Amino acid sequence: MTLASPALLAIGLLVAVALGCGAVAVSRRRAAALAAAGVAGSGRARQAGVWLTIAGIAVLAIAVAGPAASLPVPRESGTVIVAMDVSNSMGAQDVAPDRLAAAQRAALSFIAAQPDSIDIGVVAFEAGALITDRPGDHTKAEAAIGRLRVSGGTSLGSAIIASLSAITGKAIPVGRNGTVPGIGYWPSATIVIFSDGQDEGAASATTAATAVAEKAGVRVDAVGIGTTGGTTVDVDGYHLFTALDPGALRSIAQATRGTYYPASNAGELDGIASTIKLRLTVTSQRLPLAGAFIALALVLLAAGSVLTVVRSGRVI
Repeated sequence: MTLASPALLAIGLLVAVALGCGAVAVSRRRAAALAAAGVAGSGRARQAGVWLTIAGIAVLAIAVAGPAASLPVPRESGTVIVAMDVSNSMGAQDVAPDRLAAAQRAALSFIAAQPDSIDIGVVAFEAGALITDRPGDHTKAEAAIGRLRVSGGTSLGSAIIASLSAITGKAIPVGRNGTVPGIGYWPSATIVIFSDGQDEGAASATTAATAVAEKAGVRVDAVGIGTTGGTTVDVDGYHLFTALDPGALRSIAQATRGTYYPASNAGELDGIASTIKLRLTVTSQRLPLAGAFIALALVLLAAGSVLTVVRSGRVI
């Protein structure tokens, strides 16, 4: 328990102690006077009302000091980056109407299910990831997802680095050997990747980016878009075969304590969007206790007044 004004508590308790000392002195003088007169008194019974009144004053002093308790309250909060694969293979139609459109629908459903306390950003990624919209308003994130179009290849490592940059609010440099500096600890941040998993970037870059996310406490959930049987997609007049490759996506999710969700049709995607759960963060909420102490003080003061009136016929 904390106090907003400890000085007021000290003053109130001093008043209560002074009244208590006064009550003891008066009680002793009264008992001595009754004994000298040869009258047997019931001083303790008569003093009960006084002591209840003094106790009420002491409790009231605590209430005036502004007591409060801090209670841990779990709530969904933090930052979510929705990383959308917009590579050419996402134009494949093995998930109707095509992979990207199905992923967009699932991502919009996911955003709609999140409370306003969560900031949501969007990263569109291909061979080189691009931050489409920084974490913030849900409406802006939904608009950014709606504007996405397929183009280029896929780089999961770049997607993770771009997502981490969006979370931290600053660019994260990648060394020539793929090394990435530490970015601090962000346990309330989550990255949700929608991709077919066909990673055309260097495996070492993806591994390094995943390690940075894991060290920073950022969980990565991955949603696999497409079928393992695959299909062909037209790219610049060429028919290219493409299929869902869950290996890299599953590895990223496992390394960061996230979850991999395979989705081979639109129905599964819609179900996945509602099952992705963000972690709970515990915050402290200040709970004022003055009202409870005031209520207790009133009960004690009322009881003391009633006893005083009943036993002595006087209010004081």
